[in-house]
Amino acid sequence: MGGSTDEPATRDELDTAFAETVRHIGASIGALYLLEPGEEVLCLELLSGASAELAAPWARVALAAPAPVADAVRLHRLVWIGSQEEMTHSYPRTAMALPYPLALAAAPVDGVRRWGALLLMWPANRPAFMTGRERRYIQSSCRRLARLLDEGGAHGRAPARDGGPHVVPAVVGRDSAGPTMAAADFIERLPGGSCSLDLEGRFTYLSSGACELLGRSADQLLGTRPWQSLRWLDDPTYEDRYRAAVLSREPVSFTACRPPDTWLELHLYPDASGISVRIVPSGAQPPPAPAPRGSTRSVNPTRAGRLYQLMHLAAALTEVVGVQDVIDLIADQIMPAFGAQGLVLSAADAGRLRITGYRGYTPEAIRQLDALPLDTRLTPAGRAIASGIPAFFASQQEMRRIYPDAPMISGKNAWAFLPLVISGRPVGCWVLSYDDPHEFTAEERAVMTSLAGLVAHALDRARLYDTKQELAHGLQQALLPRTLPTVRGLGVAARYLPTTRGMDIGGDFYDLIRLGETSAAAVIGDVQGHNVAAAALMGQVRTAVHAHAAAGSAPDQVLAGTNRLLIDLAPDLFTSCLYAHLDLAAGRVTLAAAGHPPPLLRLPDRTTRPVVVRPGPLLGIDPDAVYPVTEIPFTPGLTLLFYTDGLIETPGTDLDDAIARLARHLAEAEAEDQDLDGLIDELLRREGTTGQRADDIALLALRHDPGHHPVDR
Repeated sequence: MGGSTDEPATRDELDTAFAETVRHIGASIGALYLLEPGEEVLCLELLSGASAELAAPWARVALAAPAPVADAVRLHRLVWIGSQEEMTHSYPRTAMALPYPLALAAAPVDGVRRWGALLLMWPANRPAFMTGRERRYIQSSCRRLARLLDEGGAHGRAPARDGGPHVVPAVVGRDSAGPTMAAADFIERLPGGSCSLDLEGRFTYLSSGACELLGRSADQLLGTRPWQSLRWLDDPTYEDRYRAAVLSREPVSFTACRPPDTWLELHLYPDASGISVRIVPSGAQPPPAPAPRGSTRSVNPTRAGRLYQLMHLAAALTEVVGVQDVIDLIADQIMPAFGAQGLVLSAADAGRLRITGYRGYTPEAIRQLDALPLDTRLTPAGRAIASGIPAFFASQQEMRRIYPDAPMISGKNAWAFLPLVISGRPVGCWVLSYDDPHEFTAEERAVMTSLAGLVAHALDRARLYDTKQELAHGLQQALLPRTLPTVRGLGVAARYLPTTRGMDIGGDFYDLIRLGETSAAAVIGDVQGHNVAAAALMGQVRTAVHAHAAAGSAPDQVLAGTNRLLIDLAPDLFTSCLYAHLDLAAGRVTLAAAGHPPPLLRLPDRTTRPVVVRPGPLLGIDPDAVYPVTEIPFTPGLTLLFYTDGLIETPGTDLDDAIARLARHLAEAEAEDQDLDGLIDELLRREGTTGQRADDIALLALRHDPGHHPVDR
């Protein structure tokens, strides 16, 4: 934090406030996530009630991810999940990676800026609802954390620590060094054995009875994890029982066989400081797949750590959309999961290696590696693609034996080259690299290879999506006017925002048609649907309106002629349209509407109101439809705003209320009237159109400005 003398105190105060929040609210696990500066990623900063290793799969959460902490920050609201069933329904990806009965709350931590989110977890035995007092306490605690972060971030950064999350004990000052002699004597007198594990899973105490039953001395076991120091407990099922006890805070029991034939019952009793374990001989051999007792639900036996990361990342890969999303996910979540510092994604294209994304490399290194032939001897990537076989190099010495120039280009010291294979066909290569030598364990190689298959399919889907998006974007841009004509005395600005769902294409359109030195026609419309058919019909409507307007038809006749054309085409799609003839010399506007929302009129004093336009029916319904004409003054200083319903329609909101809200936002916009582009940008921000959009949006702003002279746009 830049050397401020107040920083250690701020860090300690933040730790204390965080620990008090977790303890007072009665949560078993707490986590504080902070936004990474300059990135849309939440990073785990403080943790209580669990080990950093256990939380590793969730150490970095993309702000756009469908996860409770991301939603809390993005939507600026408290997220409450009262049960595993509710988690499965609301956050299926999180439920798959966290398959334990628990309750969860995530709340935003906002101060002078958006800092991140507080995550709290409880065992499932608590009530499935949150009281008002609990909600208020969490919100006040978040404000307290935000104030401390504001103080620590006076230099632009949070009081963060390097090297991953800091684990804070929930009970400050609690002595965890060991029991007193009286307690030790009490434990020794009990039948069977007793031992204690910390939240990292390490032995912190063993009675003599436990050592006898486990077959090891205390010196051999203290400080180790059971599944590492006792080979007969090195099974994913047993490790997951510990994981279930830590995360659910429920007692867990299981039976294990100590070779050759000694069966033991192990009972785990967790709390905020660790796990107490009772070990007693089992009276009979258990069934082949023992279920945990003392819990209302079982958990899937998987290797805690790597395989849970694989599940979590696999679920994330199924939800990415474009190629850049895949690259960002690998860089933000997969690279940290394996401790890698470098990433290169390359695809086989016309016999060459085309790099599609990278992190942790210099542009100069990428320039040397891009577009190499597949049979290059400069890097193993081409060979990995051609053979479909992964290659691992633990050091520069190993790499130099076969590819002597590769280390000099990248400057890395260890590499994993993983071919991306789809239906038996290698299509690219994924490279993870390390700044220091790195030994790849058998488990690590297996997980990387498995994950490479998921990355390959995610990239294949992403490329197809990007291709469709480029096609849709090109079609949309071809159908909308590239430039708007200039008319003396008329200021103009326009916007089109595609929907964020589907093919990123829709039927909204706008146009400005120059009819004379001081006259023009303005049109805006909305064809039903968000697909290629809607876009194609939009092009036909725009062409028809343009043709009728250029022929000198009155506004009602322009709409009537376009209506007849649509009925002849029988497209089974309806169209709304608003057409205006602007006569700047006479200072008036003549309007006709076909089921379209009314335009807004902003006066020089910023008073804004909807224009009362008598609407006719939608285009394409009634061949004999009549479109009433409305005439209003259009004197210097007046601004007209045309828009489509995608800007104002919100589920559950009355249309008149939505139009009134838009008029209020237009009146409050502080951009200079001459700056119509700035006016539109401010209006879009006020309407909250920067996030997900279920409908496309078109806007056209016109201002009578006698000082405006035609210039090339």
